Amino acid sequence: MNLFIRALAGAVVLACGSLAHAEVAVIVNPGAPKAPSQAEVANIFLGKDKSLKGIDQKAWNPTKEAFYATVTNKNESQLKSYWSGLVFTGKGQPLPSEADDAAVLAKVAGQVDAIGYVDNAAVTDQVKVLFTLP
Repeated sequence: MNLFIRALAGAVVLACGSLAHAEVAVIVNPGAPKAPSQAEVANIFLGKDKSLKGIDQKAWNPTKEAFYATVTNKNESQLKSYWSGLVFTGKGQPLPSEADDAAVLAKVAGQVDAIGYVDNAAVTDQVKVLFTLP
């Protein structure tokens, strides 16, 4: 019985952990010239649309994973392969990246034509939230 209770408690902890994933906020500078749709955001972060300067997160973290899975339908290996192909053919370069949410926030807040994504809990009044992703 004791083993059953431990297993049940472990399952509850795992289930709660998966529910605790934070939302991702797609952010722009409040003075941004346009508010892109989710499809346009995908094109910006895939280097197809240069209307705004996408600011990526450097490390592959839960926020980056959720953003790319939802917005571009790409996982880490697919994204690396995508950019490798563009770099190899000379058709593109990966977006500039910042170390963490705070650095992305600072960059977007300081550049009128910048767009980025951060954990929703990190958002400040220095940026405008376009939309959030679950």
